[in-house]
Amino acid sequence: MHSIIGRTELTDSAHGTHARIDLAAISANTSVLVSAAAGTPVMAVVKSNAYGHGLVPAARAALDGGASRLGMAQVEDALTLRQAGVEAPILAWLPWRQADYDAAVLADVELGVEAPWRLALMAEAAERNGRPVRVHLEVDTGLSRGGATRDDWPQLVEAARRAQAAGHVTVTGVFSHFACADDPGHPSVAAQIDAFDDAVRYAVTSGVEPELRHLASSAALLTVPESHYDLVRAGLALYGLSPLESGGDFGLRPAMSLRSTVAVAKRIPAGTGVMYGLTYRVPSDSTIVVVPVGYADGLPRAAGTAGVELLVAGRRHRIAGVVGMEQTVLDVGQDLPSPGEEVVLFGPGDEGELTLTELARQLDLLPAEILARIPAALPRIYES
Repeated sequence: MHSIIGRTELTDSAHGTHARIDLAAISANTSVLVSAAAGTPVMAVVKSNAYGHGLVPAARAALDGGASRLGMAQVEDALTLRQAGVEAPILAWLPWRQADYDAAVLADVELGVEAPWRLALMAEAAERNGRPVRVHLEVDTGLSRGGATRDDWPQLVEAARRAQAAGHVTVTGVFSHFACADDPGHPSVAAQIDAFDDAVRYAVTSGVEPELRHLASSAALLTVPESHYDLVRAGLALYGLSPLESGGDFGLRPAMSLRSTVAVAKRIPAGTGVMYGLTYRVPSDSTIVVVPVGYADGLPRAAGTAGVELLVAGRRHRIAGVVGMEQTVLDVGQDLPSPGEEVVLFGPGDEGELTLTELARQLDLLPAEILARIPAALPRIYES
């Protein structure tokens, strides 16, 4: 079954440039991760439009696969899920705008918090709305990004204890983020676990006992079982991508393929320059095709100079010259594809196309970085 979200002029028989999302793969990947978590509940991370896969459909697919909670950065995304009828527990860990707090309290969205002054604003919102706000206290164990430092942690814990005693706050969790979980042997992994244990121990002895302790991301879920605690957070792996520098598929299947069609096909003579700067010249008489996809659609501009090959009518052909904003040219040699034939930029690899991991390695990028570049306005076609 297919459904289309995006530009309404698309039909099932004539797709333009689009991302095809395999929701069954997201559900199956979630099930793999639930099994790997060995009884520890899994939070499905759907930040940044579910890594480009579409917030609401991906969240539902992950829940269908066994995730028990959802996590994201922004409160707006959490509210979108609530408006779509999603009832699972949701954590938004970057609620940095005061305006978010009232909406979060009313929608029963849990909030991450790293400082007493922000906790006070959340408690005020809870008091205004007549119900406590559920919070997760964030401690910085070594990433040096968000979270209270070791020196500031006692003040945050004390503020949480007082707010909880006043009935304005429920401390649901304590959490932190690994810095090097994609390299399981890195010494910082064990050091952060120790720092996290110390922070939780301090909170408990100070009268703040969280229901949930969570530290593990996808990489740690799969390779560092001692970091599982009460909850694990799965992000990249949900979408079928290895979270480790060393690779390994762990039985995961990529859920997205990015596809387009041939718009123009024409013959040009040997030596003809192609695209801006004429940095590429066809080595012999050749057919070039124009594909209506570019860096505005998520294909990095450097893919042209890196010699990236896309799949055209079942065969790989290299990009000729730089990638344009909305158009890319391919040198297909002596092949003669017709306008309308399919072009696959990346996918699970079943048809011989590049996988996203392969594309990212060619460009020295993270797979998640490429996914984040795919605009929300680009149509998504959902297969279930």
